[in-house]
Amino acid sequence: MSAIEYLTRWRMTVAGDRLVNSQGSVSAIALALGYESESAFSTAFKRVKGCSPRQYGREGKVVGHADH
Repeated sequence: MSAIEYLTRWRMTVAGDRLVNSQGSVSAIALALGYESESAFSTAFKRVKGCSPRQYGREGKVVGHADH
């Protein structure tokens, strides 16, 4: 795994935790993790976790997500 891939996965793990355990908006979480837009964050999140940030936050840890 490359350094950038590791960093992206780590950021999405932090994001997933915040989506499930905080009341922060997707936009606020994206900005806190260094993304300039909610759109860029959502695209990266979906690529890593296998679902949208909103779906992940609503359903908690979604069964069958691409988190391996």
